Amino acid sequence: MRVLRPGDPLRDLKPRSIFLAGPTPRLDYVESWRPAAIVELGSLGFEGDVLAPEPFVGDFHRQVNWEFEALENCGCICFWIPRDLEFLPAFTTNVEFGRYVASGRTVYGRPEEAPMTGYLDWLYEKFCGREPESNLCELMRLAVDKCQA
Repeated sequence: MRVLRPGDPLRDLKPRSIFLAGPTPRLDYVESWRPAAIVELGSLGFEGDVLAPEPFVGDFHRQVNWEFEALENCGCICFWIPRDLEFLPAFTTNVEFGRYVASGRTVYGRPEEAPMTGYLDWLYEKFCGREPESNLCELMRLAVDKCQA
């Protein structure tokens, strides 16, 4: 498994690749969910590329251009939305979700207690035909399966 981060070249991106979409902490003391997701993908034996859009590279345009290219070219977009309105509001994630939910490459989950996810849940059920996962490990398993399909 190869983990690619903002600024890493994407020209040889593997078809079996997973973009970890969701809110990114903006404060040093707010813990990211992505390290646990990466550990879980490793424990599942995933051998593709994992696109982890953090840390922020310090240049907005460079960051968003890398993320856009990664989202457009990855095999699976895995949305985990542990929304916290104060620390992880997921505003950009909402836009990305709306753009890609009907792409055929999306899997989605969020903790049961995540606030304000009803519309995302509805869109996912409408376009993907399933309910969101509520467990990060199960969502990673679904992402791996999506890459193998």
